[in-house]
Amino acid sequence: MIVKQNILKDMHLEKLNAKYSKLSLDQRIQEIFKDFKHDEMLLTSSFAANSSFLLHLYSKNAPVKPKVYFIDTFYHFEETLEYKKALSKKYNLEVYNIIPDYEEHFYTRDNELWKKNPDLCCHINKVRPIDKIKKHFKLWSSGLMRSQNRHRKNLNIFEVKDNLLRFYPIIDVDIEQRNRYIKEHKLDTNPLVYKGYNSIGCSHCTKKGSQREGRWVGLAKTECGLHI
Repeated sequence: MIVKQNILKDMHLEKLNAKYSKLSLDQRIQEIFKDFKHDEMLLTSSFAANSSFLLHLYSKNAPVKPKVYFIDTFYHFEETLEYKKALSKKYNLEVYNIIPDYEEHFYTRDNELWKKNPDLCCHINKVRPIDKIKKHFKLWSSGLMRSQNRHRKNLNIFEVKDNLLRFYPIIDVDIEQRNRYIKEHKLDTNPLVYKGYNSIGCSHCTKKGSQREGRWVGLAKTECGLHI
């Protein structure tokens, strides 16, 4: 816990949010590399429906080759893995796979835990793997947007969770703005989107549907536990 002990008292959330709320999307990425060292930042991507949006911003504005961390649950659609390869090459990304403990993972597989206890399945395959590495970083950047669901609608650009500063550079972008950006810059979309999947996670827990309505269908669950 060397790097994070003074985050809460040294980082002034109100000042950071006030500063970054006035910046354009490009400027937010440019500025974050001035306020933090690149090796202090954990940038994650699910390479899901429209991950190219955030990754394009980083690729265009980062002063160094972006390092991106991908949580490989071993349950991803093949289309997602191919999308990851394509974007990694196109945007010159240095991508690291984060994987679950094999024994724990096979416990979820053998018991089809996504049916019986999806929260525990997510915890084993997503939350625990990222918990093992996040202690090495000061800031965690991801592509959450307020428009995605009710749990995210009140988030700020900067939040603190588990003594780690969270950075959501596109949090205040609405769906129409995102789509305009994707069209303007001719960004690639996960091919599953064209098949009716608009929020994409593990294959067992993802169905066709608009926004996030295709995730954990029939359950009260709307988040995997990584962010909320």
